[in-house]
Amino acid sequence: MAENPDDRTYTEDHEWVQLDATEENVYTIGITHFAQDALGDIVMVELPEVGDNVSTGEPFGAVESPKSVSDVFSPVTGEVVAVNEELEDSPEYVNDSPFAEGWLIRVRVESASELDGLMSASAYATFCESADH
Repeated sequence: MAENPDDRTYTEDHEWVQLDATEENVYTIGITHFAQDALGDIVMVELPEVGDNVSTGEPFGAVESPKSVSDVFSPVTGEVVAVNEELEDSPEYVNDSPFAEGWLIRVRVESASELDGLMSASAYATFCESADH
């Protein structure tokens, strides 16, 4: 399994969250290597619009592969300030580079304390090894 970067946190639904280095209270969200690997080749990504609100634990979009369509759940509550428009023409970025070019959305969060319940990279790796998801 690919290494999970230590500079972000992870959810049980296989999303990652990373603080944006340039904007206060803005977090980038994507799906993990584990998730994209389980899905197979991503052929389409559905994302919200800039200005939409997302809520912790609620779906904000979907990724589609020949096998299935899977919801993507928001690990935070806030306003979408950017979407990865590159994925419209190149959904394979989610497979090729889930932690970089394959990011999904950026959200201005209402409270950074929401991230307190998320897992570190090592805890997420243990989570993935310990159960069938």
